[in-house]
Amino acid sequence: MSIVDSHCHLDHFTAEEQPEIVARAVAAGVTRMTTISVRMSQGPTIRALTERFPEVWGTAGVHPHQAGEGVMPTVEEIVAATDHPRIIGIGESGLDYFYDKSPRDVQRENFRRHIRAAQATQLPLCIHARDADEDIAAILTEEAGKGGRFPFLLHCFSSGRALGEAALALGGYISFSGILTFPRSAELREFAQAVPAERLLVETDSPYLAPVPLRGKRCEPAYTALTLKVLAETRGVAPEEMARITTDNFYRLFTKAAR
Repeated sequence: MSIVDSHCHLDHFTAEEQPEIVARAVAAGVTRMTTISVRMSQGPTIRALTERFPEVWGTAGVHPHQAGEGVMPTVEEIVAATDHPRIIGIGESGLDYFYDKSPRDVQRENFRRHIRAAQATQLPLCIHARDADEDIAAILTEEAGKGGRFPFLLHCFSSGRALGEAALALGGYISFSGILTFPRSAELREFAQAVPAERLLVETDSPYLAPVPLRGKRCEPAYTALTLKVLAETRGVAPEEMARITTDNFYRLFTKAAR
């Protein structure tokens, strides 16, 4: 059984820990993982991780929390940052109105620039969405209308069903994290049943959001297998089949990633 963790933050672990983290992931069946950028200055670190570990890919982009730090990258700068064989996506970007660590107008402009970079490269955009469902849906729809559709996924999905359905209508994918396993996530599991099988992915967002029964502990990519098991149970299929589905979907979305 081969599983892909579509979204993690390996740079949050020390250089000494990283080989053990990757080895535990592979032992758990998580044979590939994507480490995600949150600021442009991370570029060298992300690229170094992908070169150090053949199991790891990376992305380039600016998280909404960091959107207000310094000078916002241009579309061209985001595109240029993907010019590496193992940088396979853009982001994470999006909107976070829960923490509001950056002004909302800055977040929105940052998000639009990342969308335009995804349109230019046709690399998938990893979207962070928290308490901003209406604005995210509106911006996705508006930008797709202006510049054409582009590949994207709503990562660590915990938003309302309306945003999920809007994303699916635009061709987007939905990625579920350990939140899916939490006792209070019944509505999320109900939506997970309704997502078309060909649009499902799994992730950890590690070191955050460890799934049950490890909730509260530091998360790591190996735990993707626990979320996948709950997703499989939710949809009434075997874990091996869900691993095949989500892995096939990952490669269909992240076309720059080689099996």
